[in-house]
Amino acid sequence: MKGYDGVWVFAEQEDGKLADVGLELLTKGRELAGVLNTKLSAVLLGQRVKELAKTLIAHGADEVLLAEDERLADYLAAPYTRVITDAVRARKPAIMIFGASTIGRDLAPRVASTLLCGLTADCTDLKIGDFTDNIEKKTYKNLLYQIRPAFGGNIIATIVNPTGWPQMATVREGVMKMGKPDASRKGTVKKLEVVLDLADLVAKVIKKERVQKSVDLKGAQIIVSGGAGVGSRENFKLVWDLARTLGAAVGASRAAVDGGYIDHDHQVGQTGTTVRPRLYIACGISGAIQHRAGMSEAGKIIAINSDPSAPIFKISHYGIVGDLNDIIPRFIEIYRKKGPG
Repeated sequence: MKGYDGVWVFAEQEDGKLADVGLELLTKGRELAGVLNTKLSAVLLGQRVKELAKTLIAHGADEVLLAEDERLADYLAAPYTRVITDAVRARKPAIMIFGASTIGRDLAPRVASTLLCGLTADCTDLKIGDFTDNIEKKTYKNLLYQIRPAFGGNIIATIVNPTGWPQMATVREGVMKMGKPDASRKGTVKKLEVVLDLADLVAKVIKKERVQKSVDLKGAQIIVSGGAGVGSRENFKLVWDLARTLGAAVGASRAAVDGGYIDHDHQVGQTGTTVRPRLYIACGISGAIQHRAGMSEAGKIIAINSDPSAPIFKISHYGIVGDLNDIIPRFIEIYRKKGPG
C-alpha cells in the first residue's frame, strides 16, 4: 500500500529482560527487510529500558523506537496498545510482527482491531511474495506471506493481506532461529511520544507472581518425547526412564498432554514449544503436522512406532517399527552396558 514502509518487531521485555522471541523475530525481520530493501525497527516499551537498545541493534535492528515512561513499567494492555497504535498511525510500517507469547497474544489483536487491519496468529514461517487477485484481476507486489497450519493441521495455509495495513502476524517462540548478535552493528534510537489519558490507565498491577516452567525444552540437547502410543500416564514412566538414562529432557505430543500423561510444559509442537536439539527420540508419536512443526529441525530424529505408515517416519533419520514397551527397555539396557558413544 502506498505510504507504508518498513518492518517492525515488537521487542517484548519484562523487568528489563528481553524475551528471546523478540530477538528471534529480529533475525527473520532482517531477512524480510533485506528482500524489501527497507528499514528494520524494534519497538521497545518500558521504564528505564534504553540500554536494551544495544542488544536489539546487535540482533539486526536498524533503529529502536523507544517509549520510556513509568506508566509503561509493567505490561498493561490499554497503554501499550495506545502507544503502539499512535506510533503506527504516525509512521506507517508495512509489516509488524509480535511474538505469540502471553503478552503478544494479548497485545497484537488489540493493536490490529484498533487499526482495523488483519492479523495471522501462530505463524510458522514468513516470506515476501506477490499475490494475484483473480476476481479483481490485480497483482499485489511484495506482500507478507503469513504461513501457518490450518484445518486441524491438515494443510499449510498461506495468508496475505493486500489492504488494511500494516500486515500483522504473531510467531511462537522458538519457531524462528535466533541469529548471532553483532556488537559492531550501528543503529539509531528514536523516542516515541507517550500520550495516555485516564481511559488508558483504568487498570494497574498490584502484585506479580511468576511460576517457572518445570522443564527447559528450548535449551535441551537431547529430548525424549512420548505420544498417545505410550498408552497411559503410568506407562509414560518408560519415557522418563529413557530420558534419565540419556541425560535428556522429557517432551510430549499434544495427544499425550491432552490424555493427562504429562503436564503441558513438556508439550512440543505448534501449540507447545519449538525445539532444535541434537537428538530427538519420538516414542509412540504418530507425527501430526503440528508436532512436526515443533521438532523437525532436530539434528537427528529417532522414531519408535508400531505403525509403519506413521507420518513421523517421513522426517526421521532412523525409524524403528515395533512396540515401545519392548524397544525402550532394550535401549536402556544396551546404553547402560556400552555407555555413551
